[in-house]
Amino acid sequence: MGHDIARLHHVGHVVDDMAQAITLYERLGFAVPPPSCPAMPLREGAAPEPFGAANTHADFPRSFLELATCVRDGDTDRLPAGTRLVPLDAPAELLPRLVERISETSAGLAACLDRFQGLHILMFSSSDIDAAAARLTAAGVRHGGVNTVRRAAPPGAGTPVETVRYLEIDGDGSGAGPGSVAEGRVGLVADLDPDVQGARHLDHPNGAVDLVEAVLCVADRELAAVQQRYETCLGRPARPEGPARVLDLDGAALTLVPDSGLAALLPGERPAALPALVGCTVAVRDLSLTRDLLRRNGLPLRETPSGDLFVPAEAALGTAVVFRRAAPPAAAP
Repeated sequence: MGHDIARLHHVGHVVDDMAQAITLYERLGFAVPPPSCPAMPLREGAAPEPFGAANTHADFPRSFLELATCVRDGDTDRLPAGTRLVPLDAPAELLPRLVERISETSAGLAACLDRFQGLHILMFSSSDIDAAAARLTAAGVRHGGVNTVRRAAPPGAGTPVETVRYLEIDGDGSGAGPGSVAEGRVGLVADLDPDVQGARHLDHPNGAVDLVEAVLCVADRELAAVQQRYETCLGRPARPEGPARVLDLDGAALTLVPDSGLAALLPGERPAALPALVGCTVAVRDLSLTRDLLRRNGLPLRETPSGDLFVPAEAALGTAVVFRRAAPPAAAP
């Protein structure tokens, strides 16, 4: 039986200073383009100024790492040179709602930063997002339905417009807001269009080729409930692996680890809060070459019990960045 959720789509690293974050990711060996940010005039007749939220990606063929930050009105100090301003272009009757949604996104990122700087976004890739939405509804999982946005495709893509369809999970409890759970923004996105994604920069100096794991740390007493929640959302059972519970996807995984077991999984790491996305893992072509690059760039390295390398959260703006040797391609039948 096939699954309507196939793999990890992206994780989002919410940062206070975008220029600092891009410098870090370049030292980590990722190719990161300048960020994009909405822009609009703050007064009649003025030039458009950035507002809301800015983001950029380190892209892979089927997934990506996102860097995101909130931008206060007129605040350009923390945006790097080369930031692409995207003037809001919408009919007058739709513009207020568009501005409201962007402002809500910015407020959400600000709330994330109030908790800690680090990973706050976890999105899964769905081959049939409408079927997945129906399944979640039938299972009693609250969500905001499937949204559709369109944006300019990158140069070189076979289409001028990229269509993105996504769904956000709503938290439980009276205090939970729409589109957010305790650990952050979690949801589904329709599979990336390979033609559009292939037009983006996919060649990274560290040899990274895919996002293959996200690690969520929870209080020990909450592990069973969180496991059940994600088993329902993903339509897959978890398996035990030491103190952790692993939900296997197609070539990737979500790892749930109790607070008491995190040091066994990522030696020396402690969560900034609970629950928290404490790390992500990328697959690389040659782990020894990646190690050499990270050392040349002066980054501290630790090793997991399974032999992966990682840069600790204290050196990576609040999240452990793990590097794993990519699995060899499957043999042709």
